[in-house]
Amino acid sequence: MQTLAFSESPSTLPQTQRAALISLLVDDDPAIYQVVRQKLLSYGQTGCDWLKPYRLSSDPVMRRRASEIVAFHARQENDHHFVGFCLRNGEDLNLEEAVGLLARTHYPEMNLEAYGALYDSWVGELRERFSTTDPPERLLGTINKYLFEELGFSGSEQYGYDPECCYLNRIVDKRVGNPIGLSAIYLFLAKRLQLPVTGIGLPGHFICRYQSSTKEIYIDCFRKGIFLSKADCIKYLLQANYGLADGHLSPVTPRRMLLRMCANLHQTYGHLEMTEEAARVKRYMMALTK
Repeated sequence: MQTLAFSESPSTLPQTQRAALISLLVDDDPAIYQVVRQKLLSYGQTGCDWLKPYRLSSDPVMRRRASEIVAFHARQENDHHFVGFCLRNGEDLNLEEAVGLLARTHYPEMNLEAYGALYDSWVGELRERFSTTDPPERLLGTINKYLFEELGFSGSEQYGYDPECCYLNRIVDKRVGNPIGLSAIYLFLAKRLQLPVTGIGLPGHFICRYQSSTKEIYIDCFRKGIFLSKADCIKYLLQANYGLADGHLSPVTPRRMLLRMCANLHQTYGHLEMTEEAARVKRYMMALTK
């Protein structure tokens, strides 16, 4: 086994020693690899910057290991950032920013601004198709046709076993997701259109509601935006034995919505027995309940 003796400070580590350290990433001895990996991670972003060129190495082992270390560090950084966001913000946190930061904990290279620009472009298309003076049914029907027919968004019946159905970037990319994720996208568009739409956290399901002084319409985004009445929602609660407890049909705050998203993700990782991922998401839930 080779002896590993390197200066502790990344700023003083000579180029020759950096190269020697990185070259050991392809060592056949797993113990050597783990020591080198931890050493590079201990250098933080500086160590990752050294590794970035090696992600294009002609050696497939070097490519894979360099990429894994860089991605692991980025996920850790985004993990800390998201927990801090949860601790700093209250009930009316920015949900769009929050779900983007959550996605970055697993997809660190996700571009938040790009997804925001995409929502803006969708709203631009919608504004050309109706006037805000149109009846609510027509406004919502236009959104539904565009989102669920033209863009092709739909619910996945297997969402409880697919983490990608819980991360907003993957829902947008694949056009399929769980009830609360699809509802979040609907809310982002409605907010830009200045429509009075809120999220309703039914037990076992999540929907949206349009509420004005004269009209109340419930929208099931998981089922391509079908309209529901209050009576339909009450029937669902009774048939599923949830009862009519206070709050079942009340709007959910952005923070509570984010907590529920994390709870869904935690449950999904639990189903898949991905214990490390489940533990990571559990930390987010704890931060959101403080």
